[in-house]
Amino acid sequence: QVHVEETGGGSVQAGDSLRLSCAASGDTYSQYQMGWFRQAPGKEREFVASISWSGASTNYADSVKGRFTISKDSAKSTAYLQMNTLKPEDTAVYYCAADPWGSTQPTTAGSYDYWGQGTQVTVHS
Repeated sequence: QVHVEETGGGSVQAGDSLRLSCAASGDTYSQYQMGWFRQAPGKEREFVASISWSGASTNYADSVKGRFTISKDSAKSTAYLQMNTLKPEDTAVYYCAADPWGSTQPTTAGSYDYWGQGTQVTVHS
């Protein structure tokens, strides 16, 4: 069983930055593909970014390309989402997820077996 926990959310002004962290424990974390998703009120959960188990491959939603960066530190069993130039439309609950099988569809929520509880990000205009 893998436990996934996100931290780092908060309330900021448009144009500010935030860094989310995702700690995974309970298994061989370094072998997991990690993903970030978000869900705004009244909307479906959407893909934000993913990183392969080796860290060599990343994917981003078009809406965050050039502003968000996903990374991982295998030594600390932690993945990060650096969010710059935040916009009000980035307001959502952000979820981290872990995929133990290295799915070829890392942008799909169904590819992930383990999820955190989510952390709120609010961006004020």
